[in-house]
Amino acid sequence: MVSILSFQGGLRVPSYTASKSALAGLTKSLCNEWASRGINVNGLAPGYIATNNTTALRADETRSRQILERIPAGRWGQPADIAGAAVFLASRAADYMHGAIVPVDGGWLAR
Repeated sequence: MVSILSFQGGLRVPSYTASKSALAGLTKSLCNEWASRGINVNGLAPGYIATNNTTALRADETRSRQILERIPAGRWGQPADIAGAAVFLASRAADYMHGAIVPVDGGWLAR
């Protein structure tokens, strides 16, 4: 599980951004090591999801509004929104996907 912050820097979260960027790099590196053995290594990059980790952001009216204004879907994601992409990556339909990072972000990265 990486993050959209693997693709860009975040505000006031340099350690989180660094750790998620490291996981994105590890995903690609392990893909190179293990794909020839038939092991798929891919990542999911959630956007702003309503979890305990984002409670403070959602409670900050100004920051929450700024976040929502950038999400084309116009809402915070829910944990269940990640499930479809996870099921796909775990299925035979993704057998030839190696080293991919799949954003699940309501369109955030498209802006």
